[in-house]
Amino acid sequence: MIKSLYPCFQHWSEKGSIYLISDTHFNDKDRIFMGYYINEREQYNILKKILTKNDTLIHLGDVGNPDWLHSLPCYKVLIMGNHDSGQIKWWFDEVYTGPLWISQKLVLSHEPLIIQTWDTAQTIAFNIHGHDHNDIKRDFHLNLAQNVYGYIPLNLNQFIKSGELKKIKDIHRVTINNATKGKNNGM
Repeated sequence: MIKSLYPCFQHWSEKGSIYLISDTHFNDKDRIFMGYYINEREQYNILKKILTKNDTLIHLGDVGNPDWLHSLPCYKVLIMGNHDSGQIKWWFDEVYTGPLWISQKLVLSHEPLIIQTWDTAQTIAFNIHGHDHNDIKRDFHLNLAQNVYGYIPLNLNQFIKSGELKKIKDIHRVTINNATKGKNNGM
């Protein structure tokens, strides 16, 4: 279990791993123009090889035809993207219509977010997202659009263990520091 997740999301990792993908665009007529180099069957087979019934798959939006995900044996979560319609909700166990803070330092979204304090421009979270179909690199962001990320899902357990989140100050610490600074300056 990933104990750093907020308690309401820990059930995703109780029995298995959490995997994330974005922008599969299954059966999307514009898929070829987005830079996809493998077909839907190949992309599906990659997921089928990795995911087990104990795992959770979090899709960060722009699914395309959800029939491709239906037979995957895992628990399925969707953060809706700009190409997803309300009908797609029936294919997922949990559906969210906007960004999702899953821990103190990690936010999931379809489109990239600016996650900084308003006064010091200090980054307060790491954003895992999709949406961008070109290889845009940003600090404290990871773009999982499948044509950019290589058609494999990200294992969240391994990502957290990699230490990327240690580079970010806890938002509570940032708030305390800012409040203390203001108090010491006579504010």
